[in-house]
Amino acid sequence: MDGLYEQVRIALHQVWRRRWVAMAVAWGVALLGWFVLALIPNSYEAKARIFVQQQSILPTQTSLAPDDRAAQLLRLRQTLTSNDNLARIVRRTDLNTLVASERDLANVVSALRNRITITAQPDGMIEIKASSNISGFSNAQNARAAAGVAQGLVDAFVEQNLSGDRAQTGQSLQFLNAELARRAAALQEAEQRQAEFDQRYATILPGDGPISQRMASARAELDSLQQQIVAGQAALASMRSQLAATPANLPGGPDGGGATTATGQIAALQGQINQNLARGWTEQHPDIIAAREQIARLRPYAAAEARSGAPAAGASNPSYTSLRALIGEREATVAAATARRNQIQANLAQLSARQSSEPGVAAEQERLARDHDVLKQQYDQLLASREQLRLRSDAQSQAAPVNVQVVEPPSIPSAPASPNRPILLSAVLVLAFGAGIAAAFILGQIQTTFPTQSRLAAITGLPVLGTVSEVVTAPVRAARRRRLVWLGGTGAALAGCYAVLMLVEFWQRAQVA
Repeated sequence: MDGLYEQVRIALHQVWRRRWVAMAVAWGVALLGWFVLALIPNSYEAKARIFVQQQSILPTQTSLAPDDRAAQLLRLRQTLTSNDNLARIVRRTDLNTLVASERDLANVVSALRNRITITAQPDGMIEIKASSNISGFSNAQNARAAAGVAQGLVDAFVEQNLSGDRAQTGQSLQFLNAELARRAAALQEAEQRQAEFDQRYATILPGDGPISQRMASARAELDSLQQQIVAGQAALASMRSQLAATPANLPGGPDGGGATTATGQIAALQGQINQNLARGWTEQHPDIIAAREQIARLRPYAAAEARSGAPAAGASNPSYTSLRALIGEREATVAAATARRNQIQANLAQLSARQSSEPGVAAEQERLARDHDVLKQQYDQLLASREQLRLRSDAQSQAAPVNVQVVEPPSIPSAPASPNRPILLSAVLVLAFGAGIAAAFILGQIQTTFPTQSRLAAITGLPVLGTVSEVVTAPVRAARRRRLVWLGGTGAALAGCYAVLMLVEFWQRAQVA
């Protein structure tokens, strides 16, 4: 702790011995900083807040959805900061003194656009800010220019919203109607060309649609028919095998008495089994298993009836008849599918041959179909846009008028928005004193002097036998007092300059107010 205290004393001693250097550096830094600060023009900012409320009966159809707010704000900024609006504002404010030609007007308008900020706030609030920091203007002129620009923007906004955007909607409707008429004529011409082409080449390219689509559809239908034919043939084979195992007549007389014998019951059960198998049942079905067990139980009785000489044939078997009918129906279905398959194969072969022999005609058909589809899609999109815009126009005519209220009108600012001169003047003064002290300390570190006896012994490594104190006479003491007074006066003069600059700054603000 003693070592640190000694180091602080040494540093203060070094700065004090070079106090005039520190004061000179402080004056130089302060004058330079205040001069640079004086070259920065004051920027005055005026702002206004406007409340906008519009009662809409169809908010999603009138572009009032939350997703459209950013686009609305962009359109608002582009409208308010258009060249015409800004040119009128320049003519009405002190900025007109900067305009001597059309080129000057364009430059002033371009610079003014960069100093305008439009921000959308919650609850329908819109904040408009305008700043002015023209170096050739006085503070009062810059303040009036900022307030005039903000007021001009507010007036333009109110005027545009009171008139509404019905004129713009009407222009949009006229444009869409013209485009729709033009696209309708083009679509009609495309349809006429396509009809003439179909009529001209109907024998070469029969059917509707492009060749590639018709061939793909035909191939898909051909695959489906082939599957139907294979399934039908498998079913026919199964039914024919069942028909071969089914007797044509039932045992018994024509009166059906054979149904009461064991042989007749077996035949009836066998017919039921065959009929169920024809329906798609399997051998593992419970009804078929039960019928097979019943037949097994009846076989001994049928054998006994056969030994006793009972009649074996009688009325026709209904299962046999139904199987014959099902086989005939299935054969007709397979035959029809086969005929359709053969026809499609022939058509595909014909289309492929004609496509190879007439490639130009097929390409022309593809182009006409593509052009027609593109024109139809564009026409449908334009038609939907026109109906949406017409709905928006009707909703605006039925809705309540736009409510625009100037919540905070622009006023002439009394203080500049930037730079904050009081803070900067104080910062320059503190920086000047700090720079002076730092310069004196660094100079003391550079010079090879030894402020204390222990410092000399530590650096040289030799024992120090003693020190000689400075003898100050009365004239020297008086001279030092005078120099101290001069130093204090110099520092007071620097502080006085700071105070004068602060007074001038607040006096200028009072003049603007």
